[in-house]
Amino acid sequence: MQIVAAAGMNRWSWGNAGNASKSDRSGPHRGRLMMLLWIILSSSLCLMVDGQMKIPPETVQQWAVSFGKDIAALSGRYSGAKLLQKKYKDIEGVVKIEEVDGEELVKKFAEEMEEMLGRKMKSVKRLAEAAEDADLYHEYNETMEFDYYNSLLINTVDEDGNPVPLGGEFPLEENEHFNKLPVNTQQSNIQVPTNVYNRDPDILNGAYMSEALNEVFIDNFQKDPTLTWQYFGSSTGFFRLYPGIQWIPDENGVVTFDCRNRNWYIQAATSPKDVVIVVDVSGSMKGLRLTIAKHTINTILDTLGENDFVNIIAYSDYVRYVEPCFKGMLVQADLDNREHFKLLVEELHVKGEGKVKNAMKESFKILNEAAALGQGSLCNQAIMLITDGAMEDFQDVFEEFNWPERRVRVFTYLIGREMTFAENVKWIACNNKGYYTHVSTLADVQENVMEYLHVLSRPMVINHDHDIIWTEAYMDSVLFNTQAQSLLLMTSVAMPVFSKKEETLSHGILLGVVGTDVPLRELMRLAPRYKLGIHGYAYLITNNGYILSHPDLRPLYKEGKKLKPKPNYNSVDLSEVEWEDTEEKLRTAMVKGETGTLSLDVRTSVDKGRRVMFLKNDYFYTIINETPFSLGIVLTRGYGRYIFIGNVSVEEGLHDLLAPDLTIANEWTYCETDIDPAHRKLSQLQAVMLYLTGKEPHLECDGLLLQQTLFDAVVTAPMEAYWTALMLNTSGMDEGVETAFLGTRSGLTRFQRYTGIEKRIAKSFLTSTDKENMFTLDHFPVWYRRAAEYPAGQFLYYMPRQETRDIFRDYEADYSATFSAEEVELQAEEGGRKRREADEEEEAGRIVIAATAVTVTVGKKTAIAGAIGVQMTLEMMESRFWAIAAQPNDTDCSNVEGSCPLRCENMDINCYVIDNHGFVIISEQRKDAGRFFGETDGSVMTTLIRMGMFKRVSLFDYQAMCKMNLHSVSSARPLLSPFYGLASALKWFLSNFLLFLLEFNICGFWHTEHFADASAHKKKGDILQPCDTEYPSFIYEPSVKETNSFIKCGRCQKMFVVQQIPDSNLLMLVVQADCDCSRHYPPITMEPKEVKYIL
Repeated sequence: MQIVAAAGMNRWSWGNAGNASKSDRSGPHRGRLMMLLWIILSSSLCLMVDGQMKIPPETVQQWAVSFGKDIAALSGRYSGAKLLQKKYKDIEGVVKIEEVDGEELVKKFAEEMEEMLGRKMKSVKRLAEAAEDADLYHEYNETMEFDYYNSLLINTVDEDGNPVPLGGEFPLEENEHFNKLPVNTQQSNIQVPTNVYNRDPDILNGAYMSEALNEVFIDNFQKDPTLTWQYFGSSTGFFRLYPGIQWIPDENGVVTFDCRNRNWYIQAATSPKDVVIVVDVSGSMKGLRLTIAKHTINTILDTLGENDFVNIIAYSDYVRYVEPCFKGMLVQADLDNREHFKLLVEELHVKGEGKVKNAMKESFKILNEAAALGQGSLCNQAIMLITDGAMEDFQDVFEEFNWPERRVRVFTYLIGREMTFAENVKWIACNNKGYYTHVSTLADVQENVMEYLHVLSRPMVINHDHDIIWTEAYMDSVLFNTQAQSLLLMTSVAMPVFSKKEETLSHGILLGVVGTDVPLRELMRLAPRYKLGIHGYAYLITNNGYILSHPDLRPLYKEGKKLKPKPNYNSVDLSEVEWEDTEEKLRTAMVKGETGTLSLDVRTSVDKGRRVMFLKNDYFYTIINETPFSLGIVLTRGYGRYIFIGNVSVEEGLHDLLAPDLTIANEWTYCETDIDPAHRKLSQLQAVMLYLTGKEPHLECDGLLLQQTLFDAVVTAPMEAYWTALMLNTSGMDEGVETAFLGTRSGLTRFQRYTGIEKRIAKSFLTSTDKENMFTLDHFPVWYRRAAEYPAGQFLYYMPRQETRDIFRDYEADYSATFSAEEVELQAEEGGRKRREADEEEEAGRIVIAATAVTVTVGKKTAIAGAIGVQMTLEMMESRFWAIAAQPNDTDCSNVEGSCPLRCENMDINCYVIDNHGFVIISEQRKDAGRFFGETDGSVMTTLIRMGMFKRVSLFDYQAMCKMNLHSVSSARPLLSPFYGLASALKWFLSNFLLFLLEFNICGFWHTEHFADASAHKKKGDILQPCDTEYPSFIYEPSVKETNSFIKCGRCQKMFVVQQIPDSNLLMLVVQADCDCSRHYPPITMEPKEVKYIL
């Protein structure tokens, strides 16, 4: 309205300027009148612009105090927080508080893990000895006929109903220990890849010989019931697996799994190695030859692991590195680098004449320099030459760099059907202790590449170096067809199997590799959560610094409706998770296998990264002997330093454990249920009851945890009666209070549903799918962790993150590394249902959680006993706020400047309640609830940040997934960019048209790949790739209790008043509504931004 008035005034002034001058000539009075009118209107306009509505801060303060008292009384009444605090206060005289010794704790955990992993190693050694003995006494029979159980063909019949060859009846039964997969624990069976003939004499002899392993498999499992899959991978290609399973081929009916490609096989079969791949990209390598060469490179890369080092050189008329940034060096062959090389290899094009001499010189220089500087693997070195022919005289190169020691082996791969230069290529390999293979088709690549592994393994075989290896963390999405099993993180322990026959000892024959898997989830159970405190955790890394297990490791992302491993999921470095360790002191010490401690001030986040917390963490770390792993634990200063211990009789505690409102953390190990098969279907609570009642005295249980659980059950028992009495008093119940709950440090949870399921808005709250609000292997509930950061008795309020509005990590689902198989199945099967429920909750209303900590104090030591709270509907909280935030009609407005009576329902003001991280809880616009306030009003949030009432904190995510950018975006020449795009398109068309004329043939014209590539290119923009992101979080500075200010926005000013709501983490904001500042202050979002690195 002010702008319109000003515009009208301007039009009037200019439109009458001519008349005014004419009037001056006709009479002075008219001119003076016009001038006076101009002054009056100008003054009134200035008043309109500068005049400002007043919002009385004292009124807002009164509202804030009243609302704070109201919600505190409501939360206190329905949670029963004061009663619970009193119960714990009453027992302070009979409990003792102990300080946690982090150094002792990490050593104890490491010893238990060493013992567990030692049992796995013993099992593998028994398998290796049995396999070698079986081979020693087996005589090879070229004409052998032997029917083994083929895992692909078992339990299948032909058209006549008869078992197919190599099939037969193979009983399978679901087994809890093997993630409910149908298995046969009395027999192993054999898988053979599709490209290997399943009746080949080598396969039949190997299958017959390895039958001796069945007894060892079963005996191992009986000695160590925690064992999972045991296996023997043969060098001939077959894979014997215990327990036996039904193998499911892919959608094309093909079994691509080849055990010889697996990391555990490759690492056990060979020593660490430095490899330089040299590929010919001269003009003669066009077409199918280049395709085969690329596939050969990728297959070689797949045989490398994180203990290996690699580089790739392409040559024609000149030598070039496929990755110029890696010029003259070897890089670790971790998953990131291997995948990076594969992308670059796809872009290789042929051109010019092949001159291999310079490429070989460059390769030797890289390897020699690495050896001289003590870099790389410090073990085997090899050059892989991939070419369709070598015409040069390169003997002088070998004489200069490799002869007579022949320290670097040279393996050659002759590509294509042409054999003209076969002798030259073969001579290179044979005179440099390598191996020559001829690869004429894509089908030949796999078998021919694997030959080099046998050559590199010969020194180990001859010396009988039975080195045990441990792999990095991995998910076997190839081995298992069910998503649940394939998405479990595990490590494998493996050992090579050699021929001990005297006639073959000098040849160094590798028979295969034996191994077993260790689910990392089970290993981490040996570092119980309850011993580490609210924010504490344990983690494992390899000797390369890569994460094996960490609560912040997120190996999965969601693509469409499917969960998939991230491309770099098993090469996440410790420094990418513990990123506050900027000097990498922690990482360096752990990689070196040292034992020690370190303290760090850290920024950590909860609620999917939306809320930041500042903690002082103490890190304790040590090596796990006989493995390449190091264990670390983190204890947080403050509440993480102390643990309190109380004691009650079993009889007293048992009675209270039976209460219907009580559960315990099913992911924690109160009693070990995985040893005896009869116990595997028991829940933790069932197992505890059987043990305490003496019905299962042989169960292995955690005495200290049971003691704490019984104690907490007794102390919290009165809450059941308190909550029940409230619920039965229906006339006194406030509508909208849905659930009261509490949790203790022992993983015990009690809750009371005040509202039936049909009326309840938060249907999933505190259910098995609500991982954020439950005790899990990784963390305490989010309400517990957040409440612990506030004084006991002061309630914390927040709105849980909605599934339908995730402002953080738009393109990624945040899935923990320690999901159980059952949980992954739930994620996959119930994802749609959860989204529907979330949508229903969005439409019907949202919920608010109020929680507060409960403490125990002995002397000067204070420990957190638990947290208690209440879950209510947002609608109920809103109705109470609107009733308070309104002055009555009979308010005396005589001495009030501004709007009076002041009411939040007035059109000229907007009222908000936000939490200490800036998220809106209450707003007149329901859609604002749950959003960050900076998105709603950027002007006020910007001002609050400038005034110091809120602080912006930068957080980093080094495991993010971003959409792939097809083109780099430049801000230069924005108006001309369409013409540049047109010019580029024209250039592309002409160049491709010329190539088309040069290479045109009718068959190629009809080949569909030309069109498939184009369509695939269009979809690249939807592809997700690993990236690093920076994202903001905001936190309130509690020393600033209140503030008010004006924001200038052009021709208007916006007033706002902010007031802390006492005894809570909430703030009340009252903002002038009739001044739009959006053009001057853009919204502040929490969107992550990709971090770009300049090389």
